[in-house]
Amino acid sequence: MFLRVDEFAHACELRLVGGTIREIHGIFDETFLDAELGEYALDTSQPRLLGKAADLAGVIRGDTVVIAGREFDVMSAPQIDGTGMATLRLGPKAGQGGR
Repeated sequence: MFLRVDEFAHACELRLVGGTIREIHGIFDETFLDAELGEYALDTSQPRLLGKAADLAGVIRGDTVVIAGREFDVMSAPQIDGTGMATLRLGPKAGQGGR
C-alpha cells in the first residue's frame, strides 16, 4: 500500500553505472539538516529513498536516481532494514547543487 504512487510513493528511475535503467516505486524524504562543525554552520538536506530491498539490490555508490524530475547521486549501498525494505542515501547530482 505505501509503495503505490497514488498513496505515498513516487515512480522513480534507477540509472545504474553499467547502463541498466530500472523503474521502481519508492518513498522520497528530504529531511532538513542544520549542522555546526566548530565555527562553521551548514544548512542542507538529507535526501533518501525507501523502497523494496529486492528493487534496490545491486545499487551502488555512483548510480543515479531520478525522482519527480530531480536527479540524485546514490551515496552508498542500500541500507537493508530486515523487513524487506531498504533505504538509499542520496545526494544532489554532481554539479546541480543542493536544495
